[in-house]
Amino acid sequence: MLASVASATLLGVDGRPVSVEVHVAGGLPAFTLVGLPDTACRESRDRVRAALSSTGVAFPQRRITVNLAPSGVRKNGAGLDLAVAVGILAAHGDLPADALAGVGLLGELGLDGSVRRVPGMVPLVDALPGEVAVVPACCAGEAELVGRHRVRAVASLAELVAALRGDAPWPDPPPRVGEEDAVVEPDLADVRGQPVARLALEVAAAGAHHLLLAGPPGAGKTMLARRLPGLLADLPPAVALEVTKAHSAAGLALPSSGLVRRPPWRAPHHGASVVSLIGGGTSTMRPGEITLASGGVLFLDELAEFPRHVLDALRQPLEEGVVRVSRARASVAYPARFLLVGAMNPCPCGEGGPPGSCRCSEAARARYAARVSGPLLDRFDLRLTVERPDPAALLGGPPGESSAAVAARVAGARALARTRGVGANAELPGWSLDVVAPLDTAATVVLERELRCGSLSARGLARVRRVARTLADLGGREGPLGEEDVCLALQLRTELHHGRMAA
Repeated sequence: MLASVASATLLGVDGRPVSVEVHVAGGLPAFTLVGLPDTACRESRDRVRAALSSTGVAFPQRRITVNLAPSGVRKNGAGLDLAVAVGILAAHGDLPADALAGVGLLGELGLDGSVRRVPGMVPLVDALPGEVAVVPACCAGEAELVGRHRVRAVASLAELVAALRGDAPWPDPPPRVGEEDAVVEPDLADVRGQPVARLALEVAAAGAHHLLLAGPPGAGKTMLARRLPGLLADLPPAVALEVTKAHSAAGLALPSSGLVRRPPWRAPHHGASVVSLIGGGTSTMRPGEITLASGGVLFLDELAEFPRHVLDALRQPLEEGVVRVSRARASVAYPARFLLVGAMNPCPCGEGGPPGSCRCSEAARARYAARVSGPLLDRFDLRLTVERPDPAALLGGPPGESSAAVAARVAGARALARTRGVGANAELPGWSLDVVAPLDTAATVVLERELRCGSLSARGLARVRRVARTLADLGGREGPLGEEDVCLALQLRTELHHGRMAA
């Protein structure tokens, strides 16, 4: 007999529908699994056999052939175990012929017949074609996020078989978890002094401008960067679902409510490889850090310590907001619209001050600065030198403005950007700048001088105009950009020269 069960496999951050076709025929007992399964998927033969035995169902002593269609797509992981087990029972006649109509099954089987969680439940359920999704009980909340299926949660294979036979009702879904507790994010009020750095942080949040902070240890670079997510609003529903799918595919823990609503914060170590940062790898094609940071902040501390080829791999995703990974077996596209914040010391010794305070030679400074390539450096709209704060501000100065107050201005600037058809000013296309960011005469003179002296490239010109537009939006200034906006945007965009940040 022949049976077909709907399921799905994971490729990148997207699910791909899979039809598990099971044929049971006479002959010597055998179990053949075909259709490009990986090692974990191929081992389902032994898990399914033991799970059926533990459930009290006799494993058919027949010739069993399981085809995972389409056969040209590689299947990975253990998420097809449940579909294979139920397909064998249906093909052997142990389940009613119509019991699986419109039903999709996902889950790994334990040897005791328990149904276990698999990574990527949200994109996997999204790929199921039917109306009913049968998932592990612990994954019911994630499965319901898709909103297109009646979710049936089972804790064991025995529960599923009894429900499909009609011997017992479907198990009650696990109790819904209320909204997760509000995450307490670091407050910008904790940062004392650093007025220019605080302004750069606000501009970065308001316009989605990438930010590079350079300064000696203890200047507060990490402290500033850690407070950037608190200036950003909750993710829109469509973006939240996209981010949740990426986190689910990577096997990360999701909030108790299931949906990632706050902008993510990712801070990989400087020893990260290209694959861990960009994504890809083997047939599983796992999303990388830039995808997990999509919708939020990617913080690269000790930027100059990252291998140069790893940093240069960020250049294309920073421009397009998506990363395309091609391998011999598959090609996938991951979302990668993140806000990049880098932090680095000005030189190998970290001091980078005037002669006498820095122990590095000019050659050592130059080599250190060259670790960050010019094309990548040009993609930072904001490049700022952060000095150690004044001791008086640290010991007795008043607290800075709170994150809530700054976030309100950021939200207003983002709202203005949406009226221009983009989510933030950094996304403004070059052809639209003459309309949304025109220059008055004084501002034009300033920028022409910078272009003629070679301190500003054509791409840098567009980035300066976007930053100036964000500054004007934060200040409530409409109309053409003035000299004040352009000069401040240029001040926030300094150059890395021999290990120093100089104007």
